[in-house]
Amino acid sequence: MAQDLVLTERDGATLVVTLNRPESRNALTTEVIRRLQKAIADAEADDEVAAVILTGADPAFCAGVDLKQFGSSEAWEEFDIEEAPVGHPWAPISKPIIGAVNGPAITGGLEIALACDILIASDRARFADTHARVGVMPMWGLTARLPEMVGFAFAKRMSLSGNFVDAQLAYEHGLVTEVVGHDDLLPAAKKLASDIASNNRSAVASLLRSYDRVRDDHLARQLGIEADTAKAWIETGGTELVAGSVGSVIERGRSQLG
Repeated sequence: MAQDLVLTERDGATLVVTLNRPESRNALTTEVIRRLQKAIADAEADDEVAAVILTGADPAFCAGVDLKQFGSSEAWEEFDIEEAPVGHPWAPISKPIIGAVNGPAITGGLEIALACDILIASDRARFADTHARVGVMPMWGLTARLPEMVGFAFAKRMSLSGNFVDAQLAYEHGLVTEVVGHDDLLPAAKKLASDIASNNRSAVASLLRSYDRVRDDHLARQLGIEADTAKAWIETGGTELVAGSVGSVIERGRSQLG
């Protein structure tokens, strides 16, 4: 039987969405992205869902795009999926998305995390931007969202070095709101989702929309700049520089963090 690449499970008013390619550390293919987009769109359409939790099947949150699929400019054109606006991995919804980061969140996986509204990290979480290491450019808003959360200097440090950041350092720089023990991650995320669901849901949606409108007032132009940069990189053959593998990048992170 074919593996379910994205799992969904209802827990009261919370929809838990799990990236489910553990053997590939939940690396993203076009099919995984489409299923993730559908799961989030379905949550938006379900009036009983008040909040979404996005996590990964252990041992990783998401190792980024599957470089076996995206090693040419033609493949990257397929990766540009119409359903999502420029700089977004999915169409934005009116319900909060809590990222429960259970392990490494790398490059495109980091962008998936950044697209969530709130991040909680397991003590096993690790964060890295390895776009420069593998020879690709961000396409989901990393160069706008990451500095907004951690500041330009720390964002540049992450992106230009490709070095891994552990959960505690991510917390200290504002990337995540809380660090919990690994086994406590989903319970903590579900408790937060339940707290959100206990409020007036129309008010929650209105507040979230207000935050998004304030952010979009400056973010939209920044996302356009990033998209132009990525397009130019692809058109000049930049994707042909893709080297190594996601696995080797994770091994580098392990050696750095011990």
